[in-house]
Amino acid sequence: MSQLICRLASLGFLLLCVAAADAQNAPYDNPPPVAAPYYRVRYEASTKPGELIYPVAYTVWIPSQVETLRGVIVHQHGCGEGSCLSGQSGAFDLHWQALAAKYDCALLAASYEQPEGTDCQMWCDPRNGSAAAFQKSLTDLGAMTKHPELATVPWALWGHSGGGHWCGGMVMLYPERIAAAWLRSGVPLFEPIAGRNIKPHELPQAALEVPLMCNLGTKEGVTVTDGRFSGAWNSNKTFFAAMRGQGALLGVSIDPRTSHECGNQRYLAMPWFDACLAVRLPAKSGEPLRPFPPQDAWLAPLPTDKGEATAPVPADQYTGDKSTSIWLPSKTVADAWLQYMTDTQVADTTLPPAPTNTQLTGDQLTWNATADLESGVAYFEILRDGKTIKTVPEDPKNRFGRPIFQGLQYSDTPAVPLVEMRCTVEPIKNGAANPYTVRTINTAGLMSK
Repeated sequence: MSQLICRLASLGFLLLCVAAADAQNAPYDNPPPVAAPYYRVRYEASTKPGELIYPVAYTVWIPSQVETLRGVIVHQHGCGEGSCLSGQSGAFDLHWQALAAKYDCALLAASYEQPEGTDCQMWCDPRNGSAAAFQKSLTDLGAMTKHPELATVPWALWGHSGGGHWCGGMVMLYPERIAAAWLRSGVPLFEPIAGRNIKPHELPQAALEVPLMCNLGTKEGVTVTDGRFSGAWNSNKTFFAAMRGQGALLGVSIDPRTSHECGNQRYLAMPWFDACLAVRLPAKSGEPLRPFPPQDAWLAPLPTDKGEATAPVPADQYTGDKSTSIWLPSKTVADAWLQYMTDTQVADTTLPPAPTNTQLTGDQLTWNATADLESGVAYFEILRDGKTIKTVPEDPKNRFGRPIFQGLQYSDTPAVPLVEMRCTVEPIKNGAANPYTVRTINTAGLMSK
């Protein structure tokens, strides 16, 4: 199908968008709008054998002041119409942007337009056309953003449910491109399942060098052994045995509070990705991914079927069977993992970055802020003459985990409509100095300057 390419010059930015000639079908026809540093491409469904049978849109965020990207972090939603819709806001997540910015990476999120009640395998198995569509999006977005290297840089993959299946499948297909992958509540399969149209993957040797984390909720078959998601734990153990038994760099983490929802997993995922990317990403774009030094690893026994954890130790001090141990990339991650396995309350002692560019126009106070890499943003305090008068939001909520400024949907993406860094305040007289300041409070309760 023909596509429309449009260009708009505004405020010194060049916004380019690729949109299908036909309008999107409901309920996918109202994604958050994009303007630089956000860009989007969308492709119509294909009727050709082996190609993607669903429309898909990809939104990317490019950190400012980056001359050459070093990688792309991919946030992949799960199966079903609700999860697919949630992918529309994935690239707008301030917390994931903080991780991407630290490593000069783009942040990309897909939204597969899967109709309710249809087969998720037709996109979450990357061999069914989604791998090709994803790589096409990187080429097209690279041209839009004037970062053609987007098409060739390494990938760091995060996926929930069917998205975990997709990320794991990509590791099996393209291990040389992947710096690390986090699989929340979904893994690829190496054996057929009776009655399911799922083709098993083959395990290439190179996949054993990719750091992986299997992450799930305790109510997905660990401490709760019945219900819709109760098979996840056995699937993860089967995947773990096949991978770790051959030496894969694979860990397992269990949220003691949740079922299939993502909960507080991001507070372990962030330090885990931080440790992996620091080692794996090449210093210069175009060079191969770097191997993980064996001496840096920490090991622990696989959690029990009750979700109980044993404190990790340095790899050279581990006395158990290493082929059944879980792999962790650093002491920092090992400490965070043990706390996560206990109550998910991963500790943080670093203050969040202070807001910038606080502006008052009439009764509208606006500001900019970047998230704390470790703990994100819970809310902002508005001060007048040094005294707190309001918080934004007034009552931060998140039914899936720690209260967070942007809120979170089921597949760990910001709530829509997207919240703004804006507050209505009492205006001041003409010529008076701006009495208002703003500070950030992260989800660990720490306060910025």
